[in-house]
Amino acid sequence: MPTPPKKIAVIGAGLAGATCAQALAAAGISVHLVDKARGPGGRLATRRLEWTDAQGQARSARVDHGAPGFTAQDPTFQAFLQQGPVAAAVQPWAATLAAGSRPLRAEAGPTYLPMPDMPALCRALLLEGTASGAIATNWAFAADTLTRQPAGWQVAAQGTVLPGHFDAVLLALPPAQAAPLLAAHKPDWAQRASIALMQPCWTLMGVAGPPSQERAWSVARPDQGPLAWVLRNEAKPGREAAAGLAHWVVHARASWSRQHLEHPADEVKALLQAALAGWLGEAVPWQHAVVHRWRYALPASTGHGPVRHAWWSAASGLGVCGDFLGGTGVEGAWLSAQALLAQLGLPGPGARAESAHPAT
Repeated sequence: MPTPPKKIAVIGAGLAGATCAQALAAAGISVHLVDKARGPGGRLATRRLEWTDAQGQARSARVDHGAPGFTAQDPTFQAFLQQGPVAAAVQPWAATLAAGSRPLRAEAGPTYLPMPDMPALCRALLLEGTASGAIATNWAFAADTLTRQPAGWQVAAQGTVLPGHFDAVLLALPPAQAAPLLAAHKPDWAQRASIALMQPCWTLMGVAGPPSQERAWSVARPDQGPLAWVLRNEAKPGREAAAGLAHWVVHARASWSRQHLEHPADEVKALLQAALAGWLGEAVPWQHAVVHRWRYALPASTGHGPVRHAWWSAASGLGVCGDFLGGTGVEGAWLSAQALLAQLGLPGPGARAESAHPAT
C-alpha cells in the first residue's frame, strides 16, 4: 500500500473534491481546498434570487439550478449515502412526473436530494472532515497556476499564492479547466482532458405568479423541443414554497445549449421563456427570471454503466478525478474520487483499487 503525502491541495469543491478532502483529513493529512465559487457544491448548486415585486417589496427565493437530483446504482455509492452525516443531508425524492414526459430510468433506482439545499451534501462532507482533521479553504480562488519546486507544489490564482508548499495536488475540475493546469507538468493528461467531451446546458430559473390551473407534478421531461427538464422547485421536499408563486427551473437540451452557447443571456432567457410557455400551453406571469450557462454540465454519455477512473502520478504528486472520468454525473464524480483515493492508499468504502486506472 502506498504512503499518502502529508500535505495536499485539492482544487475544486464539488462532490469529487469534497469527497477527497474529507477522506484525506480523516487520514490525518493536511488539506487545503480551493474553489472559484463562493462555497462548495459545484454543480450541486442552489442559487438565491432577489427582486422587487409590483408593490415595491424586496423578495427573495432559492432554487436548485444545477443537478435536479441524482441516482445511486453502484452499491458502494448507495452505502455511502446511508452513512453518518451524509445520511442526514440526503433523502430519497419521489418526483411526480408530468403526463406526456419521457420516463425516468427505472433501473437507476430512486432519486436522492440533498437537504435543505443541493450544496448540503458537500458541506456535510467538509464538516465531517474538519471534525477529524485539518481542512483549510479558500473560496473565490480560481487557481490558474501550478508550480513544482524542490520544496513541493505551489498553487496560485491571479498572482495570489497559497501559503506553503504541497506534497501533492489533486484536481477535481471539469476537464477543460483541468487541462491548462496540467499542460506544463503532464502534457499527455492535458491533451486527454482537452478533448474530453462535456455537454453544456443553459438553465432558466425564476419565480412567477400561479398558473391558471393546478399542476399535480413536480418534474417534466418534454419529449421534443429545446427543453430537457422542467422543474417546479417549490414542489421538491424541503424547499421553500412562497404562497402564490411558482419557482421554475428549466434546463435546455445539450444540443440546443451548444447551438446557443455564445448567445447573449437576455436572448437565451427570452427563448427559454417562450419555450416553457409553449410547452405549458399558457403564458407564464414572470415576476423575476435569470439564466445560467453551464459550460460543462455533464460528460457525454458513453453508454456504459458506472465506472471508476482517476489519474494519479506518484512520481510527481499530481492527480485528477471528476465525473468525466467516473462517467455518470454526481455518482460518477464520487466513484472517480474513490478511485483516486485508492491509488493514494486511502480506499473509501468498498473501493475497488483494481478498477482504478493509474496514469501512464
